[in-house]
Amino acid sequence: MVHRGSDDAADTAEHQRLRAARDGHGDWRLWGPYLPARQWGTVREDYSADGDAWAYFPFDHAHLRAYRWGEDGIAGLSDSHGFLNLALAAWNGKDKRLKERLFGLTNPQGNHGEDAKEYWWHLDATPTHSYAQALYRYPQAAFPYTDLVAQNAARGRDQPEYELADTGVLDCDRFFDITVTHAKAAPDDICVEITATNHGPDPAPLHLVPQLWFRSTWAWGRDDRTPSIRLLGDAATSPGDNAAGAAPHGPVLEAAHAFLGTLRLHVDDPEARALFCDNETDDVALYGSPASRTPWPKDGIDRAVVHGDTSGLNPAHTGTKAAIVRSWDAVAPGASVRLRLRLRGAAHVHDPFGTDASTAKSNDPSTRPSTRPSPDTSTDASADTSAASTTGFDAVVATRRAEADEFYAAVIPASADATDHHIARRAFAGLLWGRKHYRYSVREWLEGDPGQPPPPPSRTAPGARNTAWRSLALADVISMPDEWEYPWFATWDLAFHCVTLAHVDPDFAKEQLLLLTREWAQGPDGALPAYEWAFGDVNPPVHAWAAWQVYVIDGAHDHAFLVRVLDKLLLNYAWWQNRKDPDGTNLYAGGFLGMDNIGLFDRSRDVPAGWRLEQSDSTAWMAFYSLSMMRIALELARHDDAYGDLVTTFLERFCGIADAMGSFGSMGVSLWDDADCFFYDVLVSDAGETVPLRLRSLVGLLPLLAVDLMPKWATKALPELDTHLAWLQANRPELMAAIAGTAKHPDVHRMLRLVDPQRLTRLLDVMLDESQLLSPHGIRSLSAAYRDGFTEQVGGRELTIRYDPGESSTGLFGGNSNWRGPVWLPVNVLLISALRRHAAGLGDTVTVELPRGSGRRATLAEVADELQRRLVTLFRPTPGTPDGPPPSHPRDQGTGPLWTQHPTFSEYFDGDTGRGLGASHQTGWTALVAHLICSPDGRLHAPPPPPAHPSKEN
Repeated sequence: MVHRGSDDAADTAEHQRLRAARDGHGDWRLWGPYLPARQWGTVREDYSADGDAWAYFPFDHAHLRAYRWGEDGIAGLSDSHGFLNLALAAWNGKDKRLKERLFGLTNPQGNHGEDAKEYWWHLDATPTHSYAQALYRYPQAAFPYTDLVAQNAARGRDQPEYELADTGVLDCDRFFDITVTHAKAAPDDICVEITATNHGPDPAPLHLVPQLWFRSTWAWGRDDRTPSIRLLGDAATSPGDNAAGAAPHGPVLEAAHAFLGTLRLHVDDPEARALFCDNETDDVALYGSPASRTPWPKDGIDRAVVHGDTSGLNPAHTGTKAAIVRSWDAVAPGASVRLRLRLRGAAHVHDPFGTDASTAKSNDPSTRPSTRPSPDTSTDASADTSAASTTGFDAVVATRRAEADEFYAAVIPASADATDHHIARRAFAGLLWGRKHYRYSVREWLEGDPGQPPPPPSRTAPGARNTAWRSLALADVISMPDEWEYPWFATWDLAFHCVTLAHVDPDFAKEQLLLLTREWAQGPDGALPAYEWAFGDVNPPVHAWAAWQVYVIDGAHDHAFLVRVLDKLLLNYAWWQNRKDPDGTNLYAGGFLGMDNIGLFDRSRDVPAGWRLEQSDSTAWMAFYSLSMMRIALELARHDDAYGDLVTTFLERFCGIADAMGSFGSMGVSLWDDADCFFYDVLVSDAGETVPLRLRSLVGLLPLLAVDLMPKWATKALPELDTHLAWLQANRPELMAAIAGTAKHPDVHRMLRLVDPQRLTRLLDVMLDESQLLSPHGIRSLSAAYRDGFTEQVGGRELTIRYDPGESSTGLFGGNSNWRGPVWLPVNVLLISALRRHAAGLGDTVTVELPRGSGRRATLAEVADELQRRLVTLFRPTPGTPDGPPPSHPRDQGTGPLWTQHPTFSEYFDGDTGRGLGASHQTGWTALVAHLICSPDGRLHAPPPPPAHPSKEN
């Protein structure tokens, strides 16, 4: 049965398109921003013996060498299967190569890990990609590739990164801002507008070189069908490509593909020219081979435009890669130039650039792909069901822009002021532009391809990368943490993405959560794949929490979704139970858990021999996981009594973990330190020796997350639940310590919590101490009390950790992220959500000092409000400087309006100043700021929804 989610509450044109896509009335998701910004240096492309993906396929190879599993480009558009791609490329007349992909440093090259050395922003996007904009900032001077590599190589970890702006090439605003706009007239009819503005003081040359190409699928020995792109000729002389009497335009390219059918790219500029080559490796240039597979390899266009060498172009005007070249000898200061393109199915015959306002029929060549790898089938055409009926290019763009405004006016609460509206809309845009096509069959990758040399034996040796994940086979659009630094999925990142996505595209959010639990992603043992560098690493179990949040944000209607996700997460829960608590102590050792270098050592690999680590955070995550699973089971039990058994199962599992964590560990040492008022990890030796790791970090705050409210209707809907609670009270009273009665909330029967009120207030005293964990912009990941360092004896070694508010000063985990001081949005949002649940259960009688030492008492709800305010202020202008940069503004970016109008959603934020750090576009989980803004009443954890079946529950 098709559910009716929250998008049915609104009737904007974009909401109509979302419903049409969901109900099969129009495949508005077929085309989108699915082209990643980086494919080189990824694990998928690495066929080396040593597993060094960065060295095996470096940036300098990318313009010469065909990719095996994907493609990359700037502000790109592709079909959801990643077959055909259209992206921006440009040349400023000075670069040594065409600017057709973003540049950055590899992990070994950067003094703080991998690092993009470009400036770009996602300006707008709707969930069906009916309208979208992105901006790329292109220097007018030669791009300083060599200088960026050399200067960063010379810098240590104690120095800031050397960025593009530091080179001087952008001084005096000597750059072009190139804005790419996508607007769909129909599911298979996309208007693309490229506008470049010279912000510099002098005239400057520019060549816009948008490229259309097919992903290489034919060169590997698995499918020899080869698509083609050919020139049809000038639009004025191509029968059927323009309406009768239409003005002449530029070239028309026809792309033919066995799955996609036939599409045409129209160009609105008679001065533009088309160039053709093949998306094949230049073996001659790269390897010194006597010949390549084709005389016209993929760098043929680069050689022609940049070096004037046309020998790599196919004179027959056909190939698998093509470019449109439009050149301006001098763009005046402040002036803009424009190039209009239109990519559409061959069935559209109206003038692509005229003012025709007739209703267009769309040729919808494929339904929304399933989460299985692509079938070679297509469906019948379907009509355009959108509200707009204009087909003229400018009318389509203007209409879709207005519809995007209307959509976000309905999504973002009216209570948000203009600043917060702008922040939220940009955050949503970045998150939606972060949906990329991801293709990776681990079995095929390990085996190699029939048409290529066999991979080295070391790839399949015991313990080699991902050898235990042969069942993983993905070919899907997946939400990615960051399109350049992290152009692959990460499981716990994705869960947070989905919570924010649920505000704009709940169907896609649910698809994403389900995707990673499907049998072609989830391991046979129940493990969820972490990320491609090591699928076997362990991420925190936040999937169930995210599924519940998405369900509630979507209107609490889609019970089928909850059933599907719960069934699969039962396997994952059992994996955690069996693998991470093998001794049955209810104390867990998760290891890595996504927080990189937060500990004194790598908690997955560097635990001293003869010891095991009983982790405060791992154990808290499992208590949190248990409550999230119980909440889902309880909701389903309202409709199906069979789920009642799972409610009591997860209730008892939670109580067991609470008992183990709240009293004593396996060797009689509690994870709670009563003197320090904090939870710590504990090392336990085989001989029975114990060493608490007295380090104040997020690890010790995570027990706060394990809290939930049992609604009063629960015992009415499940009489056996009351019976079970009575049995526990009589027979296992020690387990009941985590279950408290409450009269503070009229709809709540019991409060379940890992931290009782006495420990809660003492723990919050530490958390809300500005000299320790409370920063001006959220909760720090490590206490600022360790500015001078903290030392602990561990397994005969003396280990030291230091509070680093900004970039990491260690090489642990490559040095490309830092949990030793900065503020991270995802865990902060979880803490806020948990505090609101504590507040709902305990009421206003529990107060704490906020901040510690201020003398001001605050309720738990007020603490949550204040933390939420501090997080959002990361992106708001500093008070008193409305036109100035927000605290999160990166160090290297300018302070004028050309820079400050573009919020940057960094990976994490300086624990003292709030400055953005790490990946510069991790609008994946940092987009949670939009979730905060769209929850103005603070109810990040919604109360239990009203009964759906009163006849059953009453």
